[in-house]
Amino acid sequence: MARRLLGRLAYGSRYDRVPWGQRVYVRPGERLMREAQWRYLISRAPVLPLAAYQQARPLGEIEEFLSCMMCGESRQQPLYEPTGGNGWRYHVVRCPSCGFLYRNPNVRPERLGDLYSTGYSNFLTGKYAANRQRRYDLTMRAFSPVFDEGKERRLLDFGSGVGLFLELAEQRGFDAYGVDLSPESVEQANERLSRARTYFGAPQDVPEIAAGGFDVITLWSVLAHLPRPLEDFERFRGLLAPGGVLLILTVNARSLLLKAYGAGWSGFTKNHLMFYSSRTVRTLLARTGFAGVAFAPHYGDTIEAGTTNLPAGLAARLRRNVDRSDGGNMMRVLAFADEEAIGRYGGGPLRVHRLRA
Repeated sequence: MARRLLGRLAYGSRYDRVPWGQRVYVRPGERLMREAQWRYLISRAPVLPLAAYQQARPLGEIEEFLSCMMCGESRQQPLYEPTGGNGWRYHVVRCPSCGFLYRNPNVRPERLGDLYSTGYSNFLTGKYAANRQRRYDLTMRAFSPVFDEGKERRLLDFGSGVGLFLELAEQRGFDAYGVDLSPESVEQANERLSRARTYFGAPQDVPEIAAGGFDVITLWSVLAHLPRPLEDFERFRGLLAPGGVLLILTVNARSLLLKAYGAGWSGFTKNHLMFYSSRTVRTLLARTGFAGVAFAPHYGDTIEAGTTNLPAGLAARLRRNVDRSDGGNMMRVLAFADEEAIGRYGGGPLRVHRLRA
């Protein structure tokens, strides 16, 4: 409330037509102010040895303390303490060596299913589900022609939820499969789908999926939920066919909204464990055998869909500031398994960054 009041005092009502999530990108001077705010936070936050950090933090029943998954650094830089409904609360730290943001203590992998055992499918079909398929469609367009035609191509949707994306994949002709940790979601997805099928568990538990040979693997808002990302991405790389690609949509840890709202950032949700930027996601992909990566900026779903009509000047400023800062509040990533994939899809507007472990 205080932030909104300050914004009203500083800018009046001139930006009321701009969706809340995009206002920081269009209000004059705000991008530079928020970047300076972030640098000041990093410069002032203490850096602690892991042992000292452990002594200062309680450890929950399903939790464990971690060092940085991306570079192995054990020191911790505490930054935020997000809280939410039903009393959930956790601590977010920054790696002082590579900048990776993650929850610490984190959830133990064998207890991950506890987060999704009951009620999660209701969340996916409630407010969260509104406009999800539009978001999927906009992201697929951003990475055209990868998703334009699915005939005779195998697709795996990891963390498939209630099957909202698999339904679109069916329509595009893909031979589509999904896996998820919520038994309720799997049941609802299979009621929704015609040809595609989704399964409860991990990819290695399902013979049709464990056999691999996938042309496309998708992770829609899943990456932040993975407690052992290196192991998972090594597995994804092994499941891809030659010339295959992996798509990621996840919250962006370089978002101007994170820098503006701190612990109140929309990316800090109850079940999110790790938070990636374009820099740290490259580290993840390079360490797990991918050959290249491309990014597509996210200007906001309603902006890209044209349902929010901004004056031309504001629209141009929004796009310019997103491009100059971080790529938007969501990060869109296309990872290429090998040089064949880069040669097949890397032309046109996609700028491919080659990766080396």
